[in-house]
Amino acid sequence: MYNSLTERLRNQHLAIAELVAATSNEKLASPPAPGKWSALDNIAHLTRYQKIFIDRIHQILNDDVPVFDRYNGDLDPAFTPFRSMGLTELLDIIKADRATIFDLLSGLTDTELLRIGVHPKYGRLTISKWTEFFVLHEAHHLFTIFQLVNSTE
Repeated sequence: MYNSLTERLRNQHLAIAELVAATSNEKLASPPAPGKWSALDNIAHLTRYQKIFIDRIHQILNDDVPVFDRYNGDLDPAFTPFRSMGLTELLDIIKADRATIFDLLSGLTDTELLRIGVHPKYGRLTISKWTEFFVLHEAHHLFTIFQLVNSTE
């Protein structure tokens, strides 16, 4: 993996705590509109999605060109328990799982990084491209969290 991807994978998740540091629990848990995710829901989603990502990487390593469905947190029953967790617990899980992800990916050979998994929208992606997708997806949610905690509406 190239340096900027490695660094984002290693550190990007640390921005979550910084983004929400001065935010009340009430504001964190408050959805912007009925049926929309709160900042805390977005953090719960990122927490759950790390586990999905770990599973997908293992599948790509163990199966020949696996095909994945698009992940939708609202349709994932395993997402529900994460939505009831507090910020500290979510951040602890993110930290532990990110170490697992980083160690897993850092230990792969160049050949393993080229293994393919099929995304329903983006097609055939190498593990390196899945990792790029993962950090960009996370960045999207970081921006959403920023917007939610800084909104004056």
